[in-house]
Order: sequence, then structure tokens, then C-alpha cells
Amino acid sequence: MSDFKSKFMEAYYVLKSELLNDPGFEFTDDSREWVDKMLEYNVPGGKLNRGLSVIDSYSLLNDGKELTSDEIFKASALGWCIEWLQAYFLVLDDIMDNSHTRRGQPCWYKVEKVGMIAVNDGILLRNHISRILKNHFRPKSYYVDLLDLFNEVEFQTASGQMIDLITTHVGEKDLSKYSLPIHCRIVQYKTAYYSFYLPVACALLMAGENLDNHVDVKNILIEMGIYFQVQDDYLDCFADPEVLGKIGTDIQDFKCSWLVVKALELCNEEQKKILYENYGKDDAACIAKIKTLYNDLKLEEVFLEYEKKTYEKLTNSIAAHPSKAVQAVQLSFLGKIYKRQK
Repeated sequence: MSDFKSKFMEAYYVLKSELLNDPGFEFTDDSREWVDKMLEYNVPGGKLNRGLSVIDSYSLLNDGKELTSDEIFKASALGWCIEWLQAYFLVLDDIMDNSHTRRGQPCWYKVEKVGMIAVNDGILLRNHISRILKNHFRPKSYYVDLLDLFNEVEFQTASGQMIDLITTHVGEKDLSKYSLPIHCRIVQYKTAYYSFYLPVACALLMAGENLDNHVDVKNILIEMGIYFQVQDDYLDCFADPEVLGKIGTDIQDFKCSWLVVKALELCNEEQKKILYENYGKDDAACIAKIKTLYNDLKLEEVFLEYEKKTYEKLTNSIAAHPSKAVQAVQLSFLGKIYKRQK
């Protein structure tokens, strides 16, 4: 994948230049400078895993044959559409969550002179996706399928965010609303569709495939996305912060984490009382009590058992797929996340 990274970054600057000179809008120097700064701050700064996965997946679907420069650019453009989508979600997410930092710097809306202009910037980021798709894919037979795919995934992600927000109302800390099915639904819709399914679906469309013939692939990738989030929840509490690169805050943030829903499932009445009294409090003693309870319930072992069973189930499902190329794509995703430490 690293072979494609430099080409991927080159594509970003081409796409950004096109957007800053979009004939659909008469830019002033100030507005062009604003959009340029906004894009630089929000789009290319992450790990870029989702975007790079499009090229990686497309290459595997082509049995690893060398891709033409046009194929690399087109796959990169679709990858960047996903990164733009991610930026749009995160800019608005941070406002909703009243977050302060993102990727080690102030959230965009916290930057001087930005404030609530960030809401409109989020809308612009979403509109940029349509412009990129129109500029580079309009003549393609799968153009409508791409539009449909991005619309569908955006709807699913926004709906997942909605379930998350109404389940975790600020000021209404009610653990009785938390359960494994709720956790699963939030993760499936808020994260798995756009992070796991969307990159592969883009590659499949570019490869001339009909997505209706790959519902099984979608289901496997969604399951993988849920496993990925469960890992995240586990690492937030049990990983070494030095390795993870951050200090976990799910307990004090009252997150609908896999750990807390498993704890609710496994605890006795006395332990439930400890959960209700201490979860969601930004107090070192309360956090320590929750962590002790997690250890008493052996949640580390419960997670490792879940991981083992999920990995077996996923590898069996992947092996059942008739196409070796599609198997390779899914195994590539699984290989990146299985037993990860951060």
C-alpha cells in the first residue's frame, strides 16, 4: 500500500486545485484562501487508511496486475472522496460533542475566526465529493452507482450518529439504555459502513462489478467493522497509553462502550450498583473503581474469547467466497486489524 501513498498524495493536490478553481463558483481571493486553509486543516491529516484501501482493494481485484496511471488516479480520487466524507463527519461531530482537540490539534471550530463557520465548511466538504465524482466519473457506466453508494452510506452514518446522540444525551446519564444490540447498531451504522464497506464497494464498482451481487461481502465487512470498534473500546481501557498514543477516556465520557455493555451483562446486583454510581464521572477514584470491576469480571479474557471466535467466523466466511481476488481484499482488511495494539 505504501507504494501508492505518494501517488495518493499527488492526487489530493490535483483534486484540491480543481475545487479551488471550480467554475461553478466565482471565487474571491479571500474565499479561495479560506477553502484552501480549511481543506489543508481537515482533509489530509489523518492516517488515510480508508482512502488508501480503495487503491489497495482495486489492485487486489485486478490480481495484483500493474495499474495504469489513470486507474491509480481514479482509485485515488474515490479514496479521497471517502477522506472528504470523513472530514465532513468529523468537523460536525466535534461541534456536536463539544470536543476540543482532534488529531493533536484544536478542532476546526475551535480555531480562531472559525467558530460556527465550521458548520458551513462541513456542508462544503460534503459538496466537494459530488464535484469530484462529477469531474472524474460522469462518463463512466457506474457513475450513478457511485452517487447512490455515497448517498446511502452518508445516510447510514448520519443515522448511526443520531442513535449514538440520543442514547448518550448529555446530562441524562442512564446506563439502562446501554445494551449489546444498541452498541452493535451504533457501530454498524456510524462506523462500519463508511470505514469498511465503502472503500471496497468503490473498488468493486471501478472493477465493473454489480454491488447487488456482493451482499455477502458487505456483511463480512460490516462484521469486521464491528470487531474493529470492539477492539477500539477494549484498547481504550486495557492498552498501554504509550503504545496507543493516547489516554483512554471512554469511562469518564460515559461512552456506550463494548466493555460497559458486557459488564452490564455479566455483573451481579452489587457490581451493577458500582457501575451506576461511578461510570461517566471524571474522577480518578471512580475511574479506578470501574477498571477494578472490569478486571473482576475478567473482561480482558471475555474480549480475547470474542476476538478468537470472531476471527474464526470471519476467516471461514471469507474462505467460502468463490472469488480468490475478493477473498484477498477481505483478508487484507482483516490482516490489518487482527490483534492490533493501537
